[in-house]
Amino acid sequence: METAQRWIPLESNPKVLNKYVHNLGMDSNWNFVDVYGFDAELLAMIPKPVAAVVLLFPDAKASEVIGELQSDYPKDLYYTKQTIDNACGTVALVHALANNQDQINFDDTKHFKTFLELTSSLNPDERAKFLEEDNKMGAAHDDCAQEGDTQAPSLDEKVKSHFVTFVHFNGTLYELDGRKDAPVVHGKTTPETFLEETVEVVKKFMAREPENVNFNVMALAKGSLED
Repeated sequence: METAQRWIPLESNPKVLNKYVHNLGMDSNWNFVDVYGFDAELLAMIPKPVAAVVLLFPDAKASEVIGELQSDYPKDLYYTKQTIDNACGTVALVHALANNQDQINFDDTKHFKTFLELTSSLNPDERAKFLEEDNKMGAAHDDCAQEGDTQAPSLDEKVKSHFVTFVHFNGTLYELDGRKDAPVVHGKTTPETFLEETVEVVKKFMAREPENVNFNVMALAKGSLED
């Protein structure tokens, strides 16, 4: 029986994710920033526009669905399955970037632009297989997995958290998780209300495990908290 690939998990840390995506060629004007809280004052600190939100949450509930699976989702919504163990961080980044090509520029000489071009016409399973065989993406992931504030876990360590991405696409709030059967719909949204409405969904994730503190939320925004 073929053994699944296993990568070193990424730390949920804007510094780590920003190095990763900027090395892959994402416009340096865009950055992942921490969402420190959900009240209006803290959300107002997040630079605008916000293109995506990445959530890290306890793995024990990862198979449960909040919202509604949409098997007939739009064909131009970029969705990929996850077949590599511990690659949920990279899959989350792919979902965040690939679904915002209309507003985020990518360097033609860097690898992510090529990755998007080569996978755009593939189905979710084919995209997952492509990632398995893409040594440049694997090397970029491994490089940044060593960059966190804490020591990277070993390849054999059982990871207890999972990354998913939320995006606004054609007026709909989607949750993209490569371990689900399809994208998950969370209702209507707009670019202006996307962050606040995503936070309301995140609160539902947190309500399942109110005593668990292992949640982290980051927004992909134009600007940075240092601006």
